[in-house]
Amino acid sequence: MATFDIKKLLQSVVAHGASDLHLVSRTEPQIRLDGALKPVNLPKLTGEDIEEMCYSLITEKQKQHFEEYDELDFALLLPGIGRFRANYYRTLGDTAAAFRIIPIDIPSLDDLGAPEIYKKLIRREKGLILVTGPTGSGKSTTLAAMLNEINLHEQKHIVTVEDPVEFIHQNKKCIFSHRGVGEDTKSFAIALKYAMRQDPDIILIGEMRDKETIEAALTAAETGHLVFGTLHTSSAPGTINRIIDVFTGEEQAQIRAMISSSLVAVIAQALLPKLGGGRIATSEILVTNHAISNLIREDKVHQIYSQMQLGQDNTGMQTQTQALLKYLKEGKISRDVALQYANKADELSKALQIY
Repeated sequence: MATFDIKKLLQSVVAHGASDLHLVSRTEPQIRLDGALKPVNLPKLTGEDIEEMCYSLITEKQKQHFEEYDELDFALLLPGIGRFRANYYRTLGDTAAAFRIIPIDIPSLDDLGAPEIYKKLIRREKGLILVTGPTGSGKSTTLAAMLNEINLHEQKHIVTVEDPVEFIHQNKKCIFSHRGVGEDTKSFAIALKYAMRQDPDIILIGEMRDKETIEAALTAAETGHLVFGTLHTSSAPGTINRIIDVFTGEEQAQIRAMISSSLVAVIAQALLPKLGGGRIATSEILVTNHAISNLIREDKVHQIYSQMQLGQDNTGMQTQTQALLKYLKEGKISRDVALQYANKADELSKALQIY
């Protein structure tokens, strides 16, 4: 059995600017660099190699949990190296692991090149702001930058509920109560229930993954709190449908009414390969107004996209097609990448014929 130093390996991953490290038996370690997997110049790993490396990073309690459930999610801080979100799992009976690098220095919205509308949205006193997109699309980073902006300028109590806690904010003007599911609370739904008694101004929900959590988030947003949440959806209108579809037919009218009154914005994000290297975030931005609220309440979500195309003036709204065309004009992405990542490839193709 080969001997590998997992801490040195993680240090090397951070130094290379990779986003992820994958350890799977019968292959060499792999890193994700600019969205693409690349093998590391090391020997192929066995299940025993990986288990030895992974067990060196966890407590006895975490080891027992993994051996009972064959899954383990946790956050890891290695002083002098970095912070990571880790997931251990089994594949063909062997231990495997995925590590996501979490920057210790939280970027600003300006660092991310985020649209100006983000700074206006986070000044709201109440309502629901959703940042959505596939795994690895930068949702957590965008949300961390939003909270960082609030932390610099406003005095608020911010409660975050995550599984696991990713970005740890230093208390500047705000005070943060970071709560990890499994460590500090039993579940998202339970944490949200008790968050209402913790005098929060702002609540961040790491993942709105079930009916109970979604309902609690909508209630918190309706009752005077600013709530941030994430979903794994790729378009802004699709996000609203995803939330409604979690509920039964007889519950949907009430949920539509709650969404129509509490939803502030949906930001559907994707990370695209950039010309010249690196990646760039593209965002479809839906900002709720009177017309959109009515469409949600009246079960006409399919008409929202047309409203987004029309309602551009001073709203900050943009469709993904518009965002992609802007990057193409600025020479930031290639035509092939734009078409590959487009939610509406036909619409983009037609628009490209005009340019």
